[in-house]
Amino acid sequence: MMNTVNTPETNVTVEKFRSYKTMRLVSKIIAYVLLVILSFIWLYPLLWIVISSFVVQTDGSPISVPYTYFPDLSTGLRRYGIENYIHLFTDGYVRTNSEGVAVGTFTYYFVSWFTNTLFVAAVSCVISTAFTLMVAYVMSKLKFSFRKTYLNIALVIGLFPGFMSMIAIYYMLKAIGLTGSLWALILCNSAGAGTGFYVAKGFFDVVPDSLIESAKLDGATNAQIFLHIILPMSKPIVIYQALMAFTGPWMDFIFAKVILGNDATLWTVSVGLYNSLFGAQTDGSTFSIFAAGCVCVAIPIVTLFMFLQKYYVEGVTAGSVK
Repeated sequence: MMNTVNTPETNVTVEKFRSYKTMRLVSKIIAYVLLVILSFIWLYPLLWIVISSFVVQTDGSPISVPYTYFPDLSTGLRRYGIENYIHLFTDGYVRTNSEGVAVGTFTYYFVSWFTNTLFVAAVSCVISTAFTLMVAYVMSKLKFSFRKTYLNIALVIGLFPGFMSMIAIYYMLKAIGLTGSLWALILCNSAGAGTGFYVAKGFFDVVPDSLIESAKLDGATNAQIFLHIILPMSKPIVIYQALMAFTGPWMDFIFAKVILGNDATLWTVSVGLYNSLFGAQTDGSTFSIFAAGCVCVAIPIVTLFMFLQKYYVEGVTAGSVK
C-alpha cells in the first residue's frame, strides 16, 4: 500500500483544484439562474396572452386590457370561456355604453385576414427563396466583374431597415395603381430578397469547387448544376431561407398597414387585429378577442418551427465551418 506524502507543492495543487471546482460550481449556478430569469421574461408575456384570450365578462363580452399580472377573476365579474374565439371566427362585437346602447360595431373578418396573410406569405416565400438562393449561388461560385463591389453594396443596404423606403414605395405603387392589393404587398416582400443572400452564400461556399468543375466537364450548364446538383444537397439552407421568407410577410405590419388601405376584407391578420383593438369602434375594449387572434396566428409559425427546427439550425450553422 502506497503512502501519500503531503508536501507544500501537493497541498497547493489540491487547494487550486478545490478552488477551480468551487468557481465552476458558482459559475454554473449563476448561469442557470440567469437562464431561468430570461426564460421567465420571454415566456411570461406569451402565457399572459394565452390566459387573457380565455377571460370574458360574466355575460360573455370581451374584456379590456387587464393591467394586472394575471387576469383578475376575484371580483366575480369575469370568468373563463371560449366566447372570444367565437366572436373572432363568427361575427363581430358591438360596443355598448353603460345604458346598453350600441356605440360602436366592429366586424371580424378573421378567416379572410388569415387567408390573405397565408396567401401573401406563401407566394412571397416561394419568390423570395428562389431569388435568394439563385443570387447566393451566383455570388458564391461564379466569378465576374464588380462581384466584390456588389457584395459590399448588398451588405450596406442590408444594414438599413426596410421601412425607410416605405413612403417612396407607396407613391411608386400608387402611380401604377397597385395600392390596396395583396399583389403589391407580395411585390414589396419579394423584390429586395436578393440582397439577403449572405447566409445562403456561406452555405454554398462550403460546396467543393471540384464538384462544379466536374459537372461542367460533363457538359452541364450553370442552371443544371444549380437545379440538379446544388439544390438537392442544400436542403437545410433551402428550408432555412423558406422559413425566413415565410415568417417575414406573416408578421409584417408596417407595409401592410400603409399599402392595403381601408378595405377590411383585404387586411392581413396583423392589420386586422391592430384595428380591432385600437379602432374607433372598439376603443381598446376588445383586448381579449385580440389575444385570441394572437394565439391563432402563432399556431402555424410555432408548428413550422417545431417540425423544421433541425433543418433551421443546420442551415444557420452549416456555412460557419470550412
